[in-house]
Amino acid sequence: MRVATWNLAGRWSEAHAHLIGSLDADVLLLTEVSDRLELPGYSIHRTSAQMARRRTWAAVATRAPLASWPDPHPATALVTSDGWTFASSVLPWKGCGPDAYGEGRHVGKTTRTVEALLRVLPRKCLIWGGDWNHALKGREYAGSIGGRTALLAALTTLDLTVTTTDLRHRIDGVLTIDHVAVPASVHATAGQVDASGLSDHDAYLVELSD
Repeated sequence: MRVATWNLAGRWSEAHAHLIGSLDADVLLLTEVSDRLELPGYSIHRTSAQMARRRTWAAVATRAPLASWPDPHPATALVTSDGWTFASSVLPWKGCGPDAYGEGRHVGKTTRTVEALLRVLPRKCLIWGGDWNHALKGREYAGSIGGRTALLAALTTLDLTVTTTDLRHRIDGVLTIDHVAVPASVHATAGQVDASGLSDHDAYLVELSD
């Protein structure tokens, strides 16, 4: 199974569609999703809440039929498909507003968000990804060290391994904030796909072994 994540930055064009097609992914964990997005051959579930005009927070697209869940958080889309549960999330970033995350400091917003997700996300056959706005090691740019600590604790509770941890960010000297996490018992490899000119985020593709 091939799973990709990409922050589309609210954009959509033939070039975006071409890049997604080149990924040949079975599942797409998308964030900042334009309402113009079209993916023939995929079933799509988007968050109910909008991040901005004509842009939803997140979406999950699967080649296999899917069953959608109620959003466990305004910025997370959740589905089941082919025996797996897939979640795509935008987690808080420094300076984000209160609409999805509430008032207060960044660490509190992140902690509340992951706690809300932990109340719903299953403890097996789960793949969780999206724009988490945190590097999981090294320099922290978009998030906070306290937020990273809360996120890592949630991943431990869910028994997930983040395959993208060591991949780079578009910004030199920073590791990626876009991630895909898979069960610790599953072998997976991850790679980065240059999306320059299409988004300020690259795409990340993870392949799970049978």
